[in-house]
Order: sequence, then C-alpha cells, then structure tokens
Amino acid sequence: MNKIKYIYIVLFSFAAILAGCQENDYSFGEIIAPSNIEITAEIVGADANNPNGDGSGVVNFSVSADNASSYVYYFDGKAEASPSGLFTKRFSIVGVNTYTVVVQANGKGGVSSTKAVLVEVFSSFSDVEAENFLSGANVGESKKWYWQADKPLHVGLGPVTDDYGNGEFAFEAWWNSIGPWDTEKSCMYDNEFVFTRTSTGITFEQTAGPAFVPGTYAAVLNVAGDTCHDDTVATNMYGVKNVSFSPSVSKAATEGKYNGNNYRGTTFEISDGGFMGWLVSTSSKYDIISISDSELIVRIIQDGNGFAWYHKFTTTKP
Repeated sequence: MNKIKYIYIVLFSFAAILAGCQENDYSFGEIIAPSNIEITAEIVGADANNPNGDGSGVVNFSVSADNASSYVYYFDGKAEASPSGLFTKRFSIVGVNTYTVVVQANGKGGVSSTKAVLVEVFSSFSDVEAENFLSGANVGESKKWYWQADKPLHVGLGPVTDDYGNGEFAFEAWWNSIGPWDTEKSCMYDNEFVFTRTSTGITFEQTAGPAFVPGTYAAVLNVAGDTCHDDTVATNMYGVKNVSFSPSVSKAATEGKYNGNNYRGTTFEISDGGFMGWLVSTSSKYDIISISDSELIVRIIQDGNGFAWYHKFTTTKP
C-alpha cells in the first residue's frame, strides 16, 4: 500500500514539474495592418489670397488610421516619431516648393502601413545683412574668407541634439582644446573661400587649399583621417557653387546659446557638394552662429547626425 502511495506521489510531482516547465502563451491576438490612413496638412497663414501660407513655412500635420498605435513622419527620408499623430514642421527653402511627406502608421506585432501626401508651401525668409557681410552688398563684389587659425577654437566638436545639463548641443563641448596654428591642421590653413554677389544671388568658390577630413568621417570615405586630401577624394571641392539662405531649424540654432548669445537664426547652403574646407557632409548646410564684416562663426552637422562641427573664419589672412 505504501508503494502505491509513493508511485502516486512521484506521478503527481512529475506532472507538477511538467506544468511548471510549460511555456507561457503570449499572443498578440489578430494582427491587422493599419488602414484608412488620413493625413491633414494645415499650412499656417493659408487663405484665399495666400494659398501656400504666410511665408513662415510652418505646416501643422495630423494623421489617423484604423488599428494604428503610433506614427512616424518622413521628411526627405528623415524620420520624426509622433505617437499621437500630431507634428509641426517648418519648411525652409525660399519660394513656393512642393514637398512629399510620407507617414508610417504602426500597428500590432510590428506591422505598418504608409501613405504619402504632397504639400505646397511658401517660405519668404531673407537675411540681407548676413548676405552683405558674407559677400558684399553690390553686384560684382567679392569677399575672401580664411580659417581664423591664429585664434583658439577655430575648429570645435560637439553633440548634435544631446543635452547633458548645460546645453552641450549648442557649443563645442567635446573637442574644445584646439589652439592657434594647430599642427595637425596646418595642411588646411592655405584654404581660401570666395563669396561673390551676382545679379541673381551669391556664389561660392574654394580657390586655394585642400580638404581636411576628420577621423570621424574618414571611414565613410575609406581614406586616412585627420589629414588633408585633394579633389580625388573631395571630388566636389572646386568650381563655382550657388549659395541659398533659409531659417535655421537645428536644435542648437532654435534653442541653444553660444557664448551666452542666441544663434543668428540663419542657415546658408552651398550647392553641388561645396563646403568650407572641412569635409563631413554631402549636403553643406551651415548654421550661422554669428557674422560680422570680418568674422564668421558657423556650425555644420556631419552626415549621420552624430557630430556637430564648429568653425571660425576671418576676412584677414592670418
């Protein structure tokens, strides 16, 4: 009789072990892709007389969809998450321009659906004073700019958007010990950059010197880093380029301060891959931190949004 009870006990224990080892059954339920995506674009200031807006370039977006839990907007391929479906975007290219905005609606189990919408927006931004400082006010005038190599911090490095409590995204928080005439960068101090006022705008041309490629970007180009390269590496370095101006939209330019002052709020972009001596981007957009008749301080974000570089230039050749 005791042996039978022992067998029952063993069988019960074994069943309990099996029950304890059984995998939990996690289920999403029925997985259905989001559908019926509806996108609304409210162009600020749009009316019967100004169908493309008031010139601010600001558009308020909203999106809804069946079976969606969150949304992502894509502007020129750059993702902007919006759990609620609401998002405000400032389009900054001057004039009336048509933009393709793609919205991804996310559902259960990782499934998603997308929809695109076209918006035609007017931006009337201008900064005549900055243009005049950069090139001269009269058609035919030119100004030459050089590295401010005799000053400390003529090159600096910082984060793009991260803020560790002191607004690091707005100044050269990481690599901030560059002194005058830095030996490593001596190869670039012959650079000469010419901005010229024309009847249709401003042009840019690098007329002397090579391109400096920092180590953070060298791997992208598969070349040696922290040294200079010629136009076999920087293939778009030479030639006359166009310069366009727009309102700054980076976090540093809109929220941060540099040496206690607000950024100017103006960005200029050099066309056709042009850049001011420091090769870190295929699209050269420079936030103007400050500008005067003889000094230019700018910030450019490296491709990949991992680093922001700070440059100081002067019209007096050091």
